[in-house]
Amino acid sequence: MPKMKTKKAASKRLKARKSGSIKRAHATKRHILTKRTTKNKRQLRGTLSIHVSDEGRVAKMLPYA
Repeated sequence: MPKMKTKKAASKRLKARKSGSIKRAHATKRHILTKRTTKNKRQLRGTLSIHVSDEGRVAKMLPYA
């Protein structure tokens, strides 16, 4: 059976932690940040875990994570 392919868009945005959970960044933090307040940009720092309901979909996109 051939190797499964990883969805490259997902691999660039999501990383697996050692515990097995998947981490992601906050949305709307890439560009056009001049209209956002400093407080809002500060609160968007750091990473989050993906939601439980999305774990199945992400597991299919990242088969070797």
